[in-house]
Amino acid sequence: MNIYTRTGDEGNTSVIGGGRVAKDDLRVEAYGTVDELNAFVGQAAAWTADDSGGLWSDMTERLLWIQHELFDCGSDLSYADPVPDKMKVSEQMASRLELWIDEYDNETAPIERFILPGGSQPAALLHVCRTVCRRAERRVVTLAAQRPCPAEVRRYLNRLSDFFFTAARAANARLGVTDVEYERGAAVFRRRPQE
Repeated sequence: MNIYTRTGDEGNTSVIGGGRVAKDDLRVEAYGTVDELNAFVGQAAAWTADDSGGLWSDMTERLLWIQHELFDCGSDLSYADPVPDKMKVSEQMASRLELWIDEYDNETAPIERFILPGGSQPAALLHVCRTVCRRAERRVVTLAAQRPCPAEVRRYLNRLSDFFFTAARAANARLGVTDVEYERGAAVFRRRPQE
């Protein structure tokens, strides 16, 4: 099999059930940004996988899981007209992210102010994932306003950016690195009471 097909040399590509569209079509931009996010998640997973003490094993496993789910997101977004029984992204995927978010949130100190992305190397990588995830979400929102688009993908990406935020904070906490608060910001966050 050849990697190159030459079919996209004129700036077009295929979408499922929709023929050929421009490579900067809203749909292609949406799933292309999800693919970009997946590459950054792979970079974060490569860092956490280099772990002889087991400190990062849960994150490595979860990041790999997320990479598969991002492929699911891209698949669902590639349908010109989404077919409900062929969609791979489900409500359960976002619910699982919420469980992971709660776990990582419990590892961190209460947050009152906005924080600067970074602190430690793994946290910085996870913050890059968070910001690219937000961009992917914006691309999906734009797509959904103009064309058929699976709602579960948008919901998943929204929850996923929260996952990256809490995972970044948990990474700093595990390394004993304090999050750097935005100095000119007011106290805007309140931790929800535990139920």
